[in-house]
Amino acid sequence: MQIISDNQLIINEKFCNFAPMELRQLKYFLRVADTLNFSTAAKELFITQSTLSQQILQLERDLDQPLFMRNSHEVTLTEAGQTLVPLARETLQAAENCQLRLDELKNLMGGELNIGVTFSFTSIMAETLTAFLRQYPHVKVNVTQSTMADLMERLSHHEFDFVLAFKPTQSNPRIESHILFYHRLAAIVNDRHSLVGRESLTLDELQRYDLALPRKGTQARNAFERNIAGTDYHYRIKVEMNTVYLLFRLARESNYVTVLSESTVVGEDGLHAIPISDTDTPENVMQGCIHLLKGAYVKNSTREFVRMLGESTSVLRNKIL
Repeated sequence: MQIISDNQLIINEKFCNFAPMELRQLKYFLRVADTLNFSTAAKELFITQSTLSQQILQLERDLDQPLFMRNSHEVTLTEAGQTLVPLARETLQAAENCQLRLDELKNLMGGELNIGVTFSFTSIMAETLTAFLRQYPHVKVNVTQSTMADLMERLSHHEFDFVLAFKPTQSNPRIESHILFYHRLAAIVNDRHSLVGRESLTLDELQRYDLALPRKGTQARNAFERNIAGTDYHYRIKVEMNTVYLLFRLARESNYVTVLSESTVVGEDGLHAIPISDTDTPENVMQGCIHLLKGAYVKNSTREFVRMLGESTSVLRNKIL
């Protein structure tokens, strides 16, 4: 039997009569609830701190109870504030879904499509992006390239329609991940390298070469570290960087070997991917996923882009399992 507190009953009753102005207040409330800092929340919302404070106070007056405890050192949520957080998210998401549905009825395959993509997948997405824009010229596509952590955070705040990235090691209860393809780790070299022509390479053999690796914390580096954990291999790591473009340039212009997902070099001239054979097991391969916000309305343009991506040659030739 579910127990509902008096605070929750009061908030549920008040929620039935929210107007557009209160929707904005809910957005402000959630920013403060997420940051627990009025100054930070105001900057992220591009409003003044005094405006933010006034709107929160008005919301508290409307609900007839405090949502935050404030003192000179910290901001914390009251019981009412904690109760309001999930309800506010549901309300804002429902309002956004309503608007998106109406927009699609009016524009059909128009409007905007906002995509987040990690550095590893920009090349693999290029084929679909070109085909999609050719077929649906009335859709404006906004693509943002960043780290997985940044993209997932921004997806949770409704900044993207979907994110294309590897499956994270830790799940987020607000995000659902749909596996699109599987990728192996590979040694990436230029077309003049002595390794060109090899069908595969082992982690043991990799010790013989100077390595330029992505920095720790990136998905490819995490996968590499998992595979060498417990071994006594010693690698000649000469360079570490978090920019794939510079890794590509270094690999093209030198004999350095880098380790990335095979998909990273799709469409990259002058570079070859040689699979690392002893990482080619179901538990070690990296899962390329479409990440969506749970409960959010999925636009027709999102569905079509994902369909086209799944049927693209870049994806089909990387479905290794």
